[in-house]
Amino acid sequence: MAVVLRRPVLIASGVCLLSFAAFWTAQRISGVSLIDVMVYRAEGWTVRTGGDLYEMRATYADLPTTYPPFAALLFVPLTLLDVPAMRTAATAGNLILLVTVVHLSFRLIGRSSRSSRFADLPRPAAVLLISAVLVWCEPLWTTLRYGQINLLLTALVLWDLSRRPGHRFAGAGIGIAAGIKLTPALFAVFLALYGTVRAVHGMRAGGGRAAVWNHQLRQSAVAAGAFAGTVLLSALVLPYDSRRFWFHALFRSDRVGHTEITDNQSLRGVVARLLHTGDPGWPWLVVAAFVALSGLAVAVAAASAGSRRLPYAPAWAALACAFTALLVSPVSWSHHWVWCVPLVMLLVTEALERERALFWRASAVGAMLLFCSYALWLVPHGEPGPVKPELHQTVGEMALSALYPAGGLGVLALAGVLSVRALRKPAPYEPDRVANPAASPAG
Repeated sequence: MAVVLRRPVLIASGVCLLSFAAFWTAQRISGVSLIDVMVYRAEGWTVRTGGDLYEMRATYADLPTTYPPFAALLFVPLTLLDVPAMRTAATAGNLILLVTVVHLSFRLIGRSSRSSRFADLPRPAAVLLISAVLVWCEPLWTTLRYGQINLLLTALVLWDLSRRPGHRFAGAGIGIAAGIKLTPALFAVFLALYGTVRAVHGMRAGGGRAAVWNHQLRQSAVAAGAFAGTVLLSALVLPYDSRRFWFHALFRSDRVGHTEITDNQSLRGVVARLLHTGDPGWPWLVVAAFVALSGLAVAVAAASAGSRRLPYAPAWAALACAFTALLVSPVSWSHHWVWCVPLVMLLVTEALERERALFWRASAVGAMLLFCSYALWLVPHGEPGPVKPELHQTVGEMALSALYPAGGLGVLALAGVLSVRALRKPAPYEPDRVANPAASPAG
């Protein structure tokens, strides 16, 4: 152990590079297509050439544009690279983003000095070692396999949620992420709800304007303003495509893909497979509405408990919001679940910090097995022909193809129990910087 601790960052760098090299080699051997980054490049090229963005089809899979037009503007630089260089840049960029997400997750979670031998590692060494392990999780494998942007969106949100309270531009990352893909907008809703709860408590306590206009409301307003800025910029540069998206393409979830396929790890996909139909209709709407309201309530409760009553309250609040968004989105492909990275880190931290760690150790191991087992692909899926295998699954197959949503519901349930228990405790004196769900208690 002494040898490891002598130069931990250097050793961790070697381990991380070795893991990333093995990962990159395995992906090349398996013939990954990076099909999504090819679609992104086609979107950028359509913008450059003045084509119809939402009539465009790209790659052998005939894939359409599904993101807001602002995303296509960001994809224009991809057209300046040839395809091999773009594929290399996409893979390297995503690996760097993984390290960034791990670093930002540490900032959000924080880490006390009681974390046993794990705390003895310098933060950079811990970040690199965790990245070396978690890159092999299925959501990460699939993200890099397709050249997806999930890690970029997660990094933008975590960057915002881990910034110091009252930062002038806190919220901009969430707004930009929502401008690229709408799902992160739920974080702005969460901040607005929690800010409103704090404002009501401030008014009841006789506080002044500072108690009412808190930094959560400000952060939500900045996020809304940044999102509006992306919409306005797109409307100015791409007026026709903007009208097409906001008034037509936005309401056609079928453009993204078939609801019932195993790849879709949202509640809508689960209900579709359960009912053996490609259109789950109102049953999904009822379930999604209930989970959305419950998930947001859990996120607000966790944030309201504060770090003095609920250790790692900011992280629990953020994860509750993230998993709510993944669950209620009409389509959440398996690679969207890269929020497993901060989840596993939080569970491991809880296991290291709690006196009775058996439950938390089991939870951390369970989360790793869930996201690293690739078990959801053990069911028949994507087979060519008129019969769709996902519409004829057995009970066991439906359970396997619902693993991520089941895990997401488990996270919400656990966060809810922890939050309720914490809120029942006497409220300690808690400065504003500690109550902030948008910053780590460790700064």
